[in-house]
Amino acid sequence: MFHRVFAVFPLILAVLLMAGCTGTGNSPWKGNTGDAAVYGSAPVVGSAPMASNGQTIKVAILLPLSGKSAGVGQSMLQAAQLAVFDMGYDNFELMSLDTGGTANGASAAATKAVTDGAQLILGPLFAEEVRAVKSVTSMRNINVIAFSTDWTLAGGNTYIMGFLPFGQVERIASFAADMGLKKVAVAAPADQYGTTVSQRFESEAAERGMTITRALSDVAGYDSVFIPAGGTQLTSILQRVTNANARKLGTGLWDDERVAAMPQMNGAWFAAPSPAARANFESRYQSTYGSKPVRIATLAYDASALAQALSKNGSGASAFTASNLTNPNGFAGIDGILRFNKSNLVERGMAVLEVKGGRAVEIAPAPRSF
Repeated sequence: MFHRVFAVFPLILAVLLMAGCTGTGNSPWKGNTGDAAVYGSAPVVGSAPMASNGQTIKVAILLPLSGKSAGVGQSMLQAAQLAVFDMGYDNFELMSLDTGGTANGASAAATKAVTDGAQLILGPLFAEEVRAVKSVTSMRNINVIAFSTDWTLAGGNTYIMGFLPFGQVERIASFAADMGLKKVAVAAPADQYGTTVSQRFESEAAERGMTITRALSDVAGYDSVFIPAGGTQLTSILQRVTNANARKLGTGLWDDERVAAMPQMNGAWFAAPSPAARANFESRYQSTYGSKPVRIATLAYDASALAQALSKNGSGASAFTASNLTNPNGFAGIDGILRFNKSNLVERGMAVLEVKGGRAVEIAPAPRSF
C-alpha cells in the first residue's frame, strides 16, 4: 500500500475564521502553536443539521472502504469522523464514498460526490485514484485535497497533502550540518523517489558546506550516510554501509515501528512530524474505536478538521477557494503546522527524531510557525 501511496510520489487565518473556530473540547487542533490558526472543538449531537440559511456545507471523503486496502480506508474514515465530532460545526456534512482502491472506483465515487453536491473532496489515497478524480472534478470548480504523496499530481484543482519528502530533506540536512557532520555518503534506491530525494538532499547538504560521496566502501570518506529508503530497500542498503560509525540520516519513511526495531538503526536521525500531539490523538482514537489507527489516519483527521474550519469562512465552495487553501500563514494540525504552497504541495514543520532503544525519540522540535 505504501509503495502505491509513494508512487513517484493558512497559521493565522482571517479574524472571522478564528472567531468561528474556538471551543472547549479535546481536539488536537488546540494548544500553543505560535502564530498558527488553532481549531477548538465542541460536542456534536446527531448528524449535521441545516444552517440557518437552509444550506449545509458538504464535503466528500473518498477512501478505499472495500478491497485489499479496506483496513487502511476504514481507519482513515474513523479518524475523519472523530474530527467531525471534535469540531462540532452544525452546518457541516462529511459524506464518505468508497473507491475500492481503484481508479474506476475513484472516478465513480467522485462523480457521485459531485452529483450529491460536494463542495470539496478529501482524498483519494492512491496516485491512480487521484488521476481519475482529477479528470472528474477539474472542470467543475471543485477542489481536491488528496492523501497521495505523488507530487506530480499537484496543480489546478488538486492539492497534495501526503507526507512529502522535500521539507524532511531540508530539515535533516540542516540539522546534520548544525551538529557538525561534514562528509555525507548518499545511498539511494534507483527509483524515482530515491533519485529525486537524493538529488534534493545533495543540493541542501552542499549549500550547508557538507561534501558528498557515493563511495560506501571508503570507510574514512564519510561520517554520515543519507538513505532515502524503507523496508527491504533499507535493509539491502545497510548491508553496503562499511562505516559502522557513520550517522544514518533519513526521511519520514523511517517513521515506522519496524525501522525503529532494527538494531542497526540505533542512533539514526530522520525528519518527520512530531509524535507528541499524535500520541494524544492515537490514545483518543483507541478509546473511541478500540483499535490503533494506521499511521496516515492523521491525514484524514487534519483534512476533515481543516475543511470544517474553512467552512466557517465562506458559503459553499467559496470557503474552499485556492486563496483560502494556500494561505501562507498555514494551519496547525495533529502532525504540526502545514500549508499548501503555490504549487499545491503541502509544506510541514518537521521535527528531528533519533532511533533509541527500539523507538523514535524527538531530539529537535518542529517549528511552531512558518
